[in-house]
Amino acid sequence: MNILVIGGAGYIGSHAVYELNDAGHQVTILDNFSTGLRENVDARAELVEGDVQDLTLLSRILAGNGGSDGSPFDSVFHFAALKAAGESMTDPEIYTSSNLVATMELLNMMVRHNVKNFVFSSSAATYGEPEYLPIDENHPQNPINYYGYTKLVIEQTLSWYSRLRGLRYAALRYFNAAGYDTQGRITGKEQNPANLLPIVMEAASGQRKSMQVFGNDYPTRDGTCIRDYIHVNDLATAHVRSMEYLKEKDEDLCLNLATGKGYTVLEVIKEAEKVSGRTVPYKITDRRPGDPAELVAASTRALETIGWKARHSDVSQIVESMWHIYK
Repeated sequence: MNILVIGGAGYIGSHAVYELNDAGHQVTILDNFSTGLRENVDARAELVEGDVQDLTLLSRILAGNGGSDGSPFDSVFHFAALKAAGESMTDPEIYTSSNLVATMELLNMMVRHNVKNFVFSSSAATYGEPEYLPIDENHPQNPINYYGYTKLVIEQTLSWYSRLRGLRYAALRYFNAAGYDTQGRITGKEQNPANLLPIVMEAASGQRKSMQVFGNDYPTRDGTCIRDYIHVNDLATAHVRSMEYLKEKDEDLCLNLATGKGYTVLEVIKEAEKVSGRTVPYKITDRRPGDPAELVAASTRALETIGWKARHSDVSQIVESMWHIYK
C-alpha cells in the first residue's frame, strides 16, 4: 500500500516508517524537522520536507503528486503533534494550533482527496486520573491537561467523520513509549526529553549531572510512581497491523497499547544502573501536581482485534536498547 506518514522523522514516526518499509509498503514522509531528525529517516522512504499546516503542499501530496510513483495514498499515519503536558497548560494556544487545527485541516484534506484510512497517534492522557486499574478502553476519558484534551477532541472528531464521511480510523492510545530500534537502525536521540527513560539515560551517560524523582511517598512498593512502559518497536508493529485491519475489516479501532505491567521510578533507575554499569545520580523532590501513583493498562482488545501484544517491552529490553544509543 501507499502510505503517507506525517511526522515520520520523529521518535515514534521513524520507527513506524521502518516497520512499514519492512512490510513492503511504499512510504512517503512529510516532516518539518522541528523535532524530527534527518539521521532517523529511512532511506527507502520518499521524503517531503514541509509542514502539515502548509495546505497547498498537503493538497498536492494527497492528490498523488507527493509519492514516488504518483499513485494516491491508501492511508495516512499522523504523528506530528506537541506532547508536553505541562507546557500545554501554560501555552494552550500553540497546542490548539499544532494539535487541533492542524489535524482538523488534515482530515478535511483527506476527505477532499478521498483518502479513507487514518492511523492516529493518540494518548493515555485522554483518560486522566484512573478510576480503576488496569485501564481498559471503556475507562472514562476525562483528561487533566490540555494536551490530553486535544487528543480526546480529535478522537471525537474522528468518530463523527467516520459516521458522516466514511473515514476509517484507528486511535492508538500510548502509555509510556520508550526504547530504540531492536536492529539498531535509529540512532538519533530525542531532543529535550520530558519522559523518564531518556532522562535516566542522560543521567547515566553523564549528559546531565543529576535527575529528579518527583516524590517517594506514594502508596507503591517503594514510594515512587508506577508506570507501564511500551517499546517503540511494539508500537510500530501495532500501527501497521491497525492499518491492515482498517483496510480488511472496514471498521474503526480504539486501542490501548501497553503491557499491563508497571515499574516504579526507582526500579527503572536500578535497571539502568545494572545495564550501564554506572550510577544514575538523582535527588528526591516534591510530587508533581496531577501525577497518579500508578498507571497500568490492559491491551486485551489489541490482542483480540489485531493479534498484537508487546514482545520487546520488558524493562530490561527497553533499557538495553536505549543504552546502546546513549552510551
